[in-house]
Amino acid sequence: MNKILDPRQNICIVVGTRPEAIKMAPVYFALQKSASLRPVLLSTGQHREMLDQALAAFSLTPDHDLNLMQPGQSLADITSRVISSVFDYLVETRPAAVLVQGDTTTVFATALAAFYAGIPVGHVEAGLRTHDPQNPWPEEMNRRLVAPIARWHFCPTVQSREHLLSERIDEANCFVTGNTVVDALLWIRGTLAAEKRTAGQIARRVGIGEAFAGRFLDNLASRWILVTGHRRESHGPGFVKMCEGILRLVTEHSDLGILFPVHLNPRVREPVMQLLGDHDRIELIEPAGYEDFIWLMDRCTFLLSDSGGVQEEAPSLGKPVLVTRETTERPEGIAAGTCRLVGTDPDRIFAEAELLLCDADEFTRRSGLKNPYGDGSAADRIRQILEKSMAANGT
Repeated sequence: MNKILDPRQNICIVVGTRPEAIKMAPVYFALQKSASLRPVLLSTGQHREMLDQALAAFSLTPDHDLNLMQPGQSLADITSRVISSVFDYLVETRPAAVLVQGDTTTVFATALAAFYAGIPVGHVEAGLRTHDPQNPWPEEMNRRLVAPIARWHFCPTVQSREHLLSERIDEANCFVTGNTVVDALLWIRGTLAAEKRTAGQIARRVGIGEAFAGRFLDNLASRWILVTGHRRESHGPGFVKMCEGILRLVTEHSDLGILFPVHLNPRVREPVMQLLGDHDRIELIEPAGYEDFIWLMDRCTFLLSDSGGVQEEAPSLGKPVLVTRETTERPEGIAAGTCRLVGTDPDRIFAEAELLLCDADEFTRRSGLKNPYGDGSAADRIRQILEKSMAANGT
């Protein structure tokens, strides 16, 4: 009997880091529903452990894993390996299109490899800009360099589309879809609600001590801040100052807890462990899996973070975010009031946290603001755009 071949066109979805996996999972699932397109998941393995952790949250396994991460790798090292290895894979498999997400080295290098291979590129989360090539570094330059390569620009907001138009990207190729991270967040939150995980289960899974879990996670009336940090521009003095601000907060507020999943980068871990490691109301844990992190984010009082994803996710859970950066490529959250820039200055961190902790009206107002980053249907919009575009072009 002759084997019936799948008539759908392969769309290669490339991921290399945790945020890419989270934000591309909804796109993968949306393309699985397509009658004309078929998703193929390719991993570069840029950040091995945290990437695998995020994929596991969605029960996803790459169709092919390049496994490129090496100890002590430089940006030049990983860039060259991604370009070469992804190019070879694309030339061999010839997908109809390549999809990348965001602004990592995997994104830029993959887009360039696809350009060299003559394969069109779709950029998910296109058009984000700080207009400062050094901040965040190298992410701002990565996303700028992907823009002229991409055929499809899937913009999370109207403002991100306007950034691309100002750079003379063809408006016919720029689509406002919302951000797929909202799709991922709502999917995980629904799963957690169905499973009815308890505070004790979460604490054991992520390594939170019994004393902290009993005092803060089990007690819905407690107040605690969820902290994350990883940005290169804060390495060194930035993280030291941020820790000083956190210490002042717990000193001034005897009922306040801090939960800090500490990034694996040694330049983050060393100052955090040294300055925050000996306080009974500061709990330092390993990076949490995505589903557990969503549970923690849903339970905390508010967040102190330099993460772009957190700026997009937290408003859907009614959680204000203090952003430990001087600039952000996500100004929509600042304009909406769901996020506020505080940098790493300890006085600014303390003052803005104090406002949320001591002014109940201000906290309630900011907790109730609408998420400017989407409604949970971004991935389906991307699928529909690709189906229509590829059918019209016969590709």
